[in-house]
Amino acid sequence: MTNPMPGAGTSAPPKYTKAVSVPRFGKGLRIALKPLRQAGEMLALMLEVFTSAITKPTGYWGDVREQMFETLKLCWLPAMVSCTSFGFSAPGLQAGNIFLLFGIPERLGSFFLMASVREFAPWINAMVIAGVMGTAITADLGARRIREEFDAMEVLGVDPVRTIILPRVIALTIMTGLMNIVALTFGVIGGWWASVYYSANTAAYFGNFWANATTTDMWCSVLKTSIFGLIIGVVCCYKGYRAEGGPIGVGRAVNQAVVIAFAGIWVFNVVFTTLMLGLAPEIAVYR
Repeated sequence: MTNPMPGAGTSAPPKYTKAVSVPRFGKGLRIALKPLRQAGEMLALMLEVFTSAITKPTGYWGDVREQMFETLKLCWLPAMVSCTSFGFSAPGLQAGNIFLLFGIPERLGSFFLMASVREFAPWINAMVIAGVMGTAITADLGARRIREEFDAMEVLGVDPVRTIILPRVIALTIMTGLMNIVALTFGVIGGWWASVYYSANTAAYFGNFWANATTTDMWCSVLKTSIFGLIIGVVCCYKGYRAEGGPIGVGRAVNQAVVIAFAGIWVFNVVFTTLMLGLAPEIAVYR
C-alpha cells in the first residue's frame, strides 16, 4: 500500500512548535502563601464560632455536653498514665539525681511546680487530647465532607458551623482546661514517686510544693490549657471541614491537623509562659 501524496485528500501533518516554559514563580508563591491563607481561614472560622456562640447562646449545649463526655471517656486514662510516667521518668529521676548530689531530694517539690504545673502537664494533656479527640473530630468531619453532608445541610438552610463545629470547639476548650487538673495531679504524683525513689521525705516534698505554689500558677495553667483546647478544636474542625480528595484526603487532613495543632500549641506555650513570667516575676523565685 502506497502512501498518499501530500494534498491528495489528506490533512497536512501537524506542525510541532518548541515548548515554551511557563514561569513557575506564580506557582511557588501560591505554595509559599498557602499556610498564611489557611491560618487566616482558621482565624475566620474561630471568629465565626465566637460570634455564633455569643449572639445566640442557646440550642447547642446538649451537643457540647455529649462531646465533653466523649472527650473525658477517651482521654482521661491516657492523660493520667502519660503524666505519671513522664513525671516520674524525665524530670523526676533526672532532676532528683541532681538534687540528691546536694542532699536535698525533697526540693523536688519546688521543682515540680515549674516542671509539672507550668510546663509538661498542660503540654502532655494537650498532646493527648489532640491525638485522641482531635483526630476523631477531623476524621468525622472529613467523612461528612466527602459524603456531601455539609452541602446537603446548606441546601436545607442548616448552618453546619453552628450545628457541627461550634459544639466541638466549645467542648474541647472546656474539657482541655478541666482535664488539666487531672494532668497536674498525676504529674505531681509522678514526681512524688521519684522523690520516694531517692528516699525523700513525703511531707517535705509536698510542703515544698505548696510553699511555692501560687494562685497565679494554678489559674494560668488552666487558662493556658483551655486555649490549647481552643487551638486544637479550631484546627481539627477546619481541616475536617475543608477535607477533599476522598478517603485519602481525609487521612491527609487528619495528619495535617495533628501537626498544625502541635505546632500551634508549642508556639503559643512559649508566648504565654514568657508573658506570665514577665507580668508576675515573683513566681520565678523559689522558696
